[in-house]
Amino acid sequence: MLPRLRERWLLRRIPPAPSMRLDQRRIFIMPTRVGLAFLAALGLMLLTAINYQNSLAYGLTFLLGALYLVTILHTWRNLAGLVLHSGGASAAFVGEQARLRVRLESQGRAYQAVAVGWPASGLHLVDVPAGGVVEVELNLPAQRRGWLRPGRVRVESRFPLGLLVAWSWIDLELAALIYPQPLAGELAQQGEAAQDEEGGARAQGAGVDDYQGLKAWQPGDSRRRLHWKAYSRGQGLLVKEFASLLGNEPLLDFDALTGDSEERLSRLCHWVVELSAAHQPFALRLPAVTLGPDSGQAHRDACLRALALHGIGTEQGA
Repeated sequence: MLPRLRERWLLRRIPPAPSMRLDQRRIFIMPTRVGLAFLAALGLMLLTAINYQNSLAYGLTFLLGALYLVTILHTWRNLAGLVLHSGGASAAFVGEQARLRVRLESQGRAYQAVAVGWPASGLHLVDVPAGGVVEVELNLPAQRRGWLRPGRVRVESRFPLGLLVAWSWIDLELAALIYPQPLAGELAQQGEAAQDEEGGARAQGAGVDDYQGLKAWQPGDSRRRLHWKAYSRGQGLLVKEFASLLGNEPLLDFDALTGDSEERLSRLCHWVVELSAAHQPFALRLPAVTLGPDSGQAHRDACLRALALHGIGTEQGA
């Protein structure tokens, strides 16, 4: 019950946003364990000064008390005005570490020893220069496919003396897409039966089946296909060109596999990665969508996204 009440209170006071500026409504401050011990020591010193009526003890107690009060202001000020932005995230496979980025921006003075992260996975300590921007990469384990939304991230500072901690819990709407864990297995179906009257027309392109000849190298062509012998003979950079059978690309079909849903998705994920690495055009068929046949990075990303969100949904909302 208490965590829910706290979350509702934070939702009203610090609503989610991709960019957040820390002000007096969003910063909380309290003594640390060292600060509490410091206060206890001040109390004992004051009792001693009263008991012995010692002017030096009074002076030292009041001096340290004034130092404590000034530290409250400086600790709070080391977060006030700091702007945090969502820096995006990198997709990961189940079992890997998802990387989420947070940018800290100073619109004026410098900020020292600012910690960002989640207590369970550790906080990252950074200094933000005056008028500068620092990007922090936070890692979280990817335990299941779909959208990983870690929720609120903690920002805190114990600068300058560690007697107090100023902190805030902010929701930058961070989210990382988690793909299924690739699982090796046999390809259930090698292709569709779409062929022309001659039993399969051939298409020039980046296929991997039959050698067709040489063409001039262009930016973006794979270096593994460079014809080095031709280059050594002074014929320039030439690339080996291959052809593949049209309509005979591998079809990765969800319904053609056996096992539970997660196992099928993991096996399909494995073949999406393998065929994409081999520059082999392929098609992916899921109960709700069919992609391809196609090849390239964009097709790979679209297929992996479809596998990650199968049965979950596509929106990224916090």
